[in-house]
This record gives sequence, C-alpha cells and structure tokens, in this order.
Amino acid sequence: MTERTLPAASPEFIAVFREQAGADGALSFARFMELALYHEKTGYYVRPRRRIGRDPEADFFTASSLGPVFGELVIAACTGLLGPPLAAASVFVEIGTERAGGEPSGVLAPSSPGMSSVAHPFAGTLNIPLGGPLAIPPQAIVFSNELFDAQPCHRLVRRSGRWREFGVALRSGALEEVLLPELSPEVRAARDRLPPAAPDGYQIDLPLAASRLAEKIALLPWSGLFVAFDYGKSWRELAEETPAGTVRAYFRHRQSNALLAQPGEQDLTCHVCWDWLGDALSAHGFDPPVVESQEAFFVHHAAPALSRLTVAEAGRLSSRKLGVMQLIHPGNMGRQFQVLWARRTRGP
Repeated sequence: MTERTLPAASPEFIAVFREQAGADGALSFARFMELALYHEKTGYYVRPRRRIGRDPEADFFTASSLGPVFGELVIAACTGLLGPPLAAASVFVEIGTERAGGEPSGVLAPSSPGMSSVAHPFAGTLNIPLGGPLAIPPQAIVFSNELFDAQPCHRLVRRSGRWREFGVALRSGALEEVLLPELSPEVRAARDRLPPAAPDGYQIDLPLAASRLAEKIALLPWSGLFVAFDYGKSWRELAEETPAGTVRAYFRHRQSNALLAQPGEQDLTCHVCWDWLGDALSAHGFDPPVVESQEAFFVHHAAPALSRLTVAEAGRLSSRKLGVMQLIHPGNMGRQFQVLWARRTRGP
C-alpha cells in the first residue's frame, strides 16, 4: 500500500477533531498526534486491535515479539545493575504495555497463548498500559520498551530566520498541514532550547511530552532502577543532523511520511531526546544516566546470560539464537535501539 492509497480520516475522527479545534479549525501537530494515538474513542492505542507482531495485520514488531529471550536478557541486565538482593526486593514495573483487550505484549508476558510468563527473581510485576495512570511501588525497576517515542511531539520548521510551528487544520472536510500563526505555549516555554540559527527549511520535532513523562516518573517517591529502550538521538543530532525531522507513521509494517492519513488507524512515532530524558532523571536524585546501544547494554550487563544461552544453543540455529542475533547484531536491533538507564538509591 502506498501513501497515495492510504484512506483519509474517518468521520469519527473528523468529529473529534472539530470538537477540539479552535475557531480557526486548527490544532498544533502535538495535539493532533495526542488525539490520533490516545483519544478515548478513536485513539490508535485505545482501540482493541492487534498492533504488535510479525503477521500482516499488525503494524510493527518490537523486541518483545522475539519471544521470551528478550525478557530473559532484560531480567539478567536489571539484576546485574541492581545486584541480586535489591533486585529480589523490587517490583518490576513495565510502562506502556497493551491495554485490556489487546494481546499481551509485556516483556515478561507469555510469548504465545498457553505459555507461562517469563520466570523472574523480582518481588512482583506490574503492567501499566500506554496512557494509563502511573503507580510505582517504593522499591522498583521501572522498565519501558518504545514508550517515549509514542508520546506526542511538536513539529517546527525554520522559515525566514525564525522558528514556526506546524499545525493541522480541517479544510473542506480534509486534514491539512498548516503553519500556526504563533508558537504554542509549550514550545514558547522551551524556546531557549531551540538552536538560535539553522538553515531555512530545517525541521525539528520536539519530544517535549516524552521529557514531561520522564519527569513525572522521576517525581514519584520510589527508588531503584530506570531502564528505557527506545529510538532516540542526542540534542545535537536532532538540532544539526536530522533536517527532515524524525516523526514517522507505521501501518502494516511500512514506514510512511503520510502523518495525517487515517488518524487512529496507524502508529505515529518521534525520536526521543536522550539528553532531555537524562536531565529529567538527574534533576530528581538519579545517579548520572547512561545511554548505550542495545547491543552494548546486553553485552555489558547481561553477559553471563548471553554466555549460558550461547552454550545451550551451540551447534544449532534455533529460534532463541536467532532472537539474540536480532537483539544485539549491529545490523538489526543492536544499533537501531538505545537504552537509557539510571539508578536512584532513595526517592526524590
């Protein structure tokens, strides 16, 4: 399916958009993305449908789609980073799992119907769905897999020596991208973060909601380990090396730039800014955060588990060995994903 054949917004979404838009019939792109992903009636992550998996009806697959081996390596790395005694006293909290009605997608969930959950040494587990209320026990491992790139972002472009913000407007019954007359309040509050100069036409997709979510998590009174797997870049890379921005749409395993097509039916993602997430943690009592490639994270912190798996699967190309290759090989997920982790010995 090409971008040209993607269907337009549904009547249900158009009705929601009309209710939310201002007198000029326009919203910031961030607000449009929030409605498209999380609105209680038409949001992509709220609808009871299959999103994650390798079959043609899903839209994308994640590391958890590779079976229990991802969860096993995550368990090993978290246990190594905290130490076995503290890990055993911690509740493993995964933020961003599928909502009720969708198939289980958590890292410790059964890999297929009829199978048991991944064995772990923790005091318990807690799954918080995307957009769900946060509730973190006092001693916890807070884990997420592609959570922060699913947060709404603001889209900016450099025009005639100043930053302008993209919005979405309803014109003649169809959604169109427009330039807003002024920056939204959230962007104005973050104006000092923007580069003072950039080539005309340079685009920046500001992941402000991802930073707010990290701060919200850090403000809660818990101690332990924060671990986030995601797509991300440094602020320098976003400000200097991504002139077309980073927002993308995913539908039936195909990446697209048709961001306004079929809202509520396709996924929208934006690269996170690792510097900003790290700053949010550092400001609230975490030790200096570390960002590593997914490959380096597992090699550095789950080496004994990798070694045991290698020995157990020696001499055969099993599904588990293929899964490990997908997770750590630089040509697969090993370099495509990064991991931010940080420890906090006491609450904020």
